[in-house]
Amino acid sequence: MTPEPARTSDSAAASGAARPLDPARALDVDALIDDPKTRIVVCCGSGGVGKTTTAAAIGLRAAERGRKVVVLTIDPARRLAQSMGIDRLDNVPRRVKDVEGDGDGELHAMMLDMKRTFDEIVEAHADKERAAAILANPFYQSLSAGFAGTQEYMAMEKLGQLRSRDEWDLIVVDTPPSRSALDFLDAPKRLGSFLDGKLIRLLMAPAKVGGRAGMKFLNVGMSMMTGALGKLLGGPLLRDVQTFVAAMDTMFGGFRTRADATYRLLQAPGTAFLVVASPERDALREAAYFVERLAADDMPLAGLVLNRVHGSGAAHLSAERALAAAENLEESRIVDQGDGKVGDRNSPDNLLSSETSQPSEASQPSETSQPPETSVPSEAPHETTTSDAADTTDTTDTSDASDASVEQLTAGLLRLHAERMRLLAREQRTRDRFTALHPEVAVAEVAALPGDVHDLAGLRAIGDRLAG
Repeated sequence: MTPEPARTSDSAAASGAARPLDPARALDVDALIDDPKTRIVVCCGSGGVGKTTTAAAIGLRAAERGRKVVVLTIDPARRLAQSMGIDRLDNVPRRVKDVEGDGDGELHAMMLDMKRTFDEIVEAHADKERAAAILANPFYQSLSAGFAGTQEYMAMEKLGQLRSRDEWDLIVVDTPPSRSALDFLDAPKRLGSFLDGKLIRLLMAPAKVGGRAGMKFLNVGMSMMTGALGKLLGGPLLRDVQTFVAAMDTMFGGFRTRADATYRLLQAPGTAFLVVASPERDALREAAYFVERLAADDMPLAGLVLNRVHGSGAAHLSAERALAAAENLEESRIVDQGDGKVGDRNSPDNLLSSETSQPSEASQPSETSQPPETSVPSEAPHETTTSDAADTTDTTDTSDASDASVEQLTAGLLRLHAERMRLLAREQRTRDRFTALHPEVAVAEVAALPGDVHDLAGLRAIGDRLAG
């Protein structure tokens, strides 16, 4: 059964008027970022919906309204650095210049360096000698650079570090471009389970047993997985893994403890999740899944940011009327002839004029008869008459061509407008289906910009649209 909001949207589109979002469902972004109790804003969503731009725009707007903000992006693209006028982003927060506003707000930005964050954890929780051994271990280097879930886990670690420093009163997080919320929310548990799981206990056993007996035990336990791991890591696999596990033994509990603490931080009242989506069916389907998953995990959802919503300055002109007008212009000889053309062609006066304009046989001169001398025009008047006729013909032809060109251009514009109105109707139907399924979710619509965002002015424009 089609939800009622979708039918309402269809009727509105058919009448040529875009139906705005119900004000009761509108997300007040300014109230969210102005609230001093809001300490963390997490922008999540599927890839390609504008999470990075949204996070940067929220951070800039909050800073220009007086808050001290740091934006943490996990997206490997460097659009954020370019739009904020920073040469590069790395694991250290960097101050953004040219932040306006009357308050004392500041904006810092950083991009997660996954491996460097892992290295910092090792250096902070192991003595110098053991840290050096871990960092040089081939198994650790592979784990820190490419283990599934490591990026998401390190994002959580970095978020915990930023929050514990209490240097910023608002942290805006741009989550990894994952297809599903499972990756970001489950990474700490997944990596913690790996480090505390059966595999690690198995790998730790040889160090506890020691000697040849330990190696024999290890070889038996690892026999089924040596081939696969050997292809991944290469080299003396078992020795590298055993050395890594022995060196990391005292740190495993810390990973799980910090992961649990960061997970609880995400559930705290000071955190707000914003699901970012575009007004397309697949993106909003993913957004609906995010909403349901956040609710299942007791994560505080602030609302949905519907990004790149299209609009029209002539919404009163429906697609059907625009197409009809375009067809009239393109098929004028069949559909809508100019005033007087049909009447003139079939009127009695026109027929009478045609008849009288034909000379009778009696009035036709014979081939042998000569016309009177007085009827022969002089050369000068004859040349002038010919020239005037040619000029008149050229002017008429140019005018007709100009009119045809204007009509073609107008018809093309009308067809473009019809396509835009159809797009608006489709976006409204998709949005209304989402709001019908999730009436509890507040929505902020962000009108599409004519071009890409590449500077602070573009981010401000996005922030203005976010705030309505």
